Amino acid sequence: MHPLETAHPLHPAIAPYASAQIDVGDGHLLYVEQCGSADGTPMVYLHGGPGSGCSPKHRQFFDPTLCRTVLFDQRGCGRSLPRGALLHNHTDALVQDMETLRRHLGISRWLVVGGSWGAGLALAYAAAHPQACLGLVLRGVFLGRAADIDWFFQGAAQLLPDAWQQLADQAGPGDPARVGTAADLLAWLHAGLHGSDAEAALACAMAWEAWEQSLSQQRAVAPRLLATDDAEATLLIDKYRIQSHYLTHQCFRAGAGLLANEGKLSGLPVAILHGRLDWICRAEAAWDAHRSLPGSRLQWVEGCGHNPFEPANAAALVATIQHFATHRNFTHWGNAFPHPPKP
Repeated sequence: MHPLETAHPLHPAIAPYASAQIDVGDGHLLYVEQCGSADGTPMVYLHGGPGSGCSPKHRQFFDPTLCRTVLFDQRGCGRSLPRGALLHNHTDALVQDMETLRRHLGISRWLVVGGSWGAGLALAYAAAHPQACLGLVLRGVFLGRAADIDWFFQGAAQLLPDAWQQLADQAGPGDPARVGTAADLLAWLHAGLHGSDAEAALACAMAWEAWEQSLSQQRAVAPRLLATDDAEATLLIDKYRIQSHYLTHQCFRAGAGLLANEGKLSGLPVAILHGRLDWICRAEAAWDAHRSLPGSRLQWVEGCGHNPFEPANAAALVATIQHFATHRNFTHWGNAFPHPPKP
């Protein structure tokens, strides 16, 4: 059995040993917490979205006896302030925030672990600051390219035509031409989320959420009818406002996307994990990242989609982090995943 196929449950729930709101400039305060062992291998976790945030369960990917884990909510997300803020909120700002946090915490180099959008942000950070990275663990890779965004808003309709039609009917009732492309759908969502009509903004957020959940659960999920309360509604709108802000701007990395400048990562240990049945982030993105990063290791997680807490996905991620904490590289993976030629 390959070492990354060994069953590894999540580590037990743990509380942070330190937390703070850190001023990173531009009027932004980031919520930051540290977990595990202060003397362990430094690691930073980058949540997905954009627009989501860290949860207590994310701490459980990391062995508290071996890892000094830093988790933070990105600008405008979760417990960071001001919540939902879009001003000075872009990829380069997040990359600089990571450097500000690393220096503030007195960490010389850390392992960068990111999932989904967080995997793309990890690539952008490592390209800008390779000397600050021990290595990368990328799960459910999202590269922010036009093709990746088109897939999410239109291409994936071939997998769940009923769920996509549910989304399209809300965007263009009685006028299918209004949502003829992924760009049309994103434009409708963006306009509704950023408009002055709070009810329309919430309807767009719930429609987006239902489509995302449908792809994650691989079945049509109906939009919820109501938010539980005003606070939950605001949180949901803020999440998708930030996400639409980033996707409308192609994550501020037009062209090659978040894989740009991959040549600067030569020699950096990189592990890529991707669910074979991931319908949100295309397997092609993981394959492209693998081909562009000489020496990277790619593991397809069979039978899994995008959710990091699916048992096999969680097992692979926990095992990969554990492997790095023990060995500081991924060479012990052997030749199970040979590197394909770059086209």
